[in-house]
Amino acid sequence: MPKESKSKAAPAKRTTKSKKDPAAPKRPLSAYMFFSQDHRDRVKADNPDAGFGDVGRLLGAKWKEMSDAEKKPYNDMANRDKVRAEQEKAAYQANGGGKKGKKAAPVSSDDD
Repeated sequence: MPKESKSKAAPAKRTTKSKKDPAAPKRPLSAYMFFSQDHRDRVKADNPDAGFGDVGRLLGAKWKEMSDAEKKPYNDMANRDKVRAEQEKAAYQANGGGKKGKKAAPVSSDDD
């Protein structure tokens, strides 16, 4: 019995990705990201043969081992960065930035 060939579906239409506004505010960093920025050089110095993924794995393991008291400075930095990002986002939107997917209201003509 020959196998039935499956017909291929038409390829999906590709949509072009909209360009990101370079003036848009940056998103806030997490506590782990502040920790990894602080410790990446130390981990790389201790493990010179470690690749990118290995360094990330080592940083993740070290982060999990840390107590809440040891994570507190990084959590504080993350909270400050979150406030900064919210303020920048509010200012950006107040100046007309970030109007995503909103269409202008139709103009009605009053020619009576």
